[in-house]
Amino acid sequence: MTSKQVPPVTSGELPPDHPRGLMARFRNYFLTGLVVAGPVAITLYLTWWFVNWVDNLVRPFVPLAYRPETYLPFGLPGSGLVVAVIALTLLGFLTANLIGRSLVDLGERLLGRIPAVRAIYRGLKQVFETLFSGNGSSFRRVGLVEFPSPGMWSIVLISQAPSPDVAASLPGAEEHISVFLPCSPNPTTGFFFYVPKSKIIEVDMSTEDAATLIMSAGVVQPGANGDAQKRAAALAGMANAARVANQTSLQPAAQPAPAKVE
Repeated sequence: MTSKQVPPVTSGELPPDHPRGLMARFRNYFLTGLVVAGPVAITLYLTWWFVNWVDNLVRPFVPLAYRPETYLPFGLPGSGLVVAVIALTLLGFLTANLIGRSLVDLGERLLGRIPAVRAIYRGLKQVFETLFSGNGSSFRRVGLVEFPSPGMWSIVLISQAPSPDVAASLPGAEEHISVFLPCSPNPTTGFFFYVPKSKIIEVDMSTEDAATLIMSAGVVQPGANGDAQKRAAALAGMANAARVANQTSLQPAAQPAPAKVE
């Protein structure tokens, strides 16, 4: 019986189960751990920073007798956040009745008589009412606009139509729409401009996916996780099939048992 010759395996044709070098495995394990721990660590850090920021903002308004650190040997993180949530909820409850609305109107009239403060307050109030209203449609649709030059498209968040005064000053008879173009990697900064409605291509994408796409500079694509999992599963299946075929070809063929001579 002649043994089957095994062709030499070059460095570029290693089988899937071939052991790799120590540094390559160390690098892969390190990058895997970084991918797992990085988002968790950044999320926890930002959450901790926000809680401490609210605590430091609210603590001066809380009497010393009502602070947890007065009775505990250590501070209680998040106590200021709880106080802020309760205070804002009570404020909303009080302003929902007639007396509360009267006090709010009185405060707005007082602020409206201060020239510098009036413009800031009215602008911020309109922004908050637009963003946090339950039935608002601003920044809930995503579109594409040809910017900054022809042939180059940018993602924008679609807002509302301009006011009648602004619409009357815009050239042409076509209807315009206001959009916000976030910058990468910080989507809180960007450009605001009016675009003809026919120049906007609306995209079936949520604002969260658009923000992720902008912050990652196109690295994380919407729906890429599912496609990546499908590609990984297909590659794993192909590698498994190739390994099985390779092992089968390396095994010697079974020899028939010799016949008994009577």
